[in-house]
Amino acid sequence: MTSHQSTQTMKPATAAKKLGVYLEATPAEFQEGVVSRAELNALQADPPQWLQDLRRDGPHPRPVVAAKLGISIAALARGGITEPLTTEQIDALRKDLPEWLQKERATQAEVRKEAARIKAKNAERTDQTRP
Repeated sequence: MTSHQSTQTMKPATAAKKLGVYLEATPAEFQEGVVSRAELNALQADPPQWLQDLRRDGPHPRPVVAAKLGISIAALARGGITEPLTTEQIDALRKDLPEWLQKERATQAEVRKEAARIKAKNAERTDQTRP
């Protein structure tokens, strides 16, 4: 008996998410087809020019914008950012540093500090329970 492995495919939206790009900014042939796991791996290993340009200049999807600004996706919404941003727009926000962004970065720093404290506490607890 031979095993037949079917080709895994994904929707363009899933592939765009995995590539960290905004789907609507990708070429039409990417948006209209399906992407196999092998094709996705090839795009990641040797990105074509359009993918390099999107990653460098945008527009970027919200998770990428949030990461570049050092805040959460919810913080973007609270700050009134609901559309994808280009690298230039993100850099302008970093430079201008509006009050909402300063506040959200401080909040994010506190969240990270608390997460690290809890992780350390759990690690300590785990060490104490080991014989």
